[in-house]
Amino acid sequence: MNKIFLSMLLAAGLLCQAPAAVAAVDYKIVTASERGTYIRIGRDLAEFVAPAADIKLDVLPSAGSADNARRLRYEPGVKLALVQSDVYQSFVDLAASGNPAARTLIRPLRVILPLYNEEIHFVVRADSPRNFIHEIYNARLNAGEQGSGTALTSATLYRLMFHQAMPEASTTYLSNEEALAKLVTDKTIDVVAVVAGQPAKLFVDMKPESRKLIKLLKFDPNHASSKAVLETYFPANLRVSNYANLLTTDIPGLAVKAFLVTYEFERAETGRNLQKMARSLCRNFGVLQEKGHPKWREVDLALPKLGRGWTYYAPTTRELRSCMAAKPGLETRVKSPSGKACPQQERILGLCE
Repeated sequence: MNKIFLSMLLAAGLLCQAPAAVAAVDYKIVTASERGTYIRIGRDLAEFVAPAADIKLDVLPSAGSADNARRLRYEPGVKLALVQSDVYQSFVDLAASGNPAARTLIRPLRVILPLYNEEIHFVVRADSPRNFIHEIYNARLNAGEQGSGTALTSATLYRLMFHQAMPEASTTYLSNEEALAKLVTDKTIDVVAVVAGQPAKLFVDMKPESRKLIKLLKFDPNHASSKAVLETYFPANLRVSNYANLLTTDIPGLAVKAFLVTYEFERAETGRNLQKMARSLCRNFGVLQEKGHPKWREVDLALPKLGRGWTYYAPTTRELRSCMAAKPGLETRVKSPSGKACPQQERILGLCE
């Protein structure tokens, strides 16, 4: 009888523990604006990937990539972030140059997976004499919100093309929606920079009449400034199939790479959870491409060599490589710290006090 009673107690104990064993952990991913591509990518991960890894993934809007890197580093609960390649590289470069804030922020960040190219849109009024990106010199430019990847991209492109920082007096840092309104109403802005993977909802939702109000600038690969630009960014086409109400034909443009990023967490449990997330990502990759945002169809499930100063996250890398080895066809496409005046690049990245 004692043995039977003990067995019943043990069984009851195991049953009580069972729900805890499968209970989902609460993690957060930081993305971008509510109308951007990043937030839709985050929602796809939350819907099609996280549940199989026993993760309840909360998808948070943000100011953009620079804000995401900071929140991943310092905000409790944030375990994943979407970050642009030029933003990540800017932190790496500033850290290497001796900036202590950048070094503290970027040192423990790790890459899980390179994703897709995000197109860089430069918007002007339809009657603007400007037709090419290299013609934005001295324009009243809205670079994107402070802390956003768009603002860093605008600053980097401007510096590469014109060998100087964006003019402070004529540069604004408004949201896309507010800047576009000013572009076409009071006309206090000449150019609005928008970084978003096409089809970007901001432009898809525009009515056919918008073609009479705005246009997108083209990238000229033969211009003298293009060589320097293409050392950091990638050529791309803005397609009429994505923006039928805005374009009449495909136009040449530029893009920046998006990355799924995490942190070198000290807790082994967190590493195991993120490893399960990577396993689910690999196993559900086809579902993402079929049911997720169209940008998933541009993602290669592969781990190419990273830029200098970048590091993959070991637990997820092991899992992804193991999964890809089991499915060979999956790899194909289906105030500044120094006390000096704060430079524009560091201010955008939020490294100034």
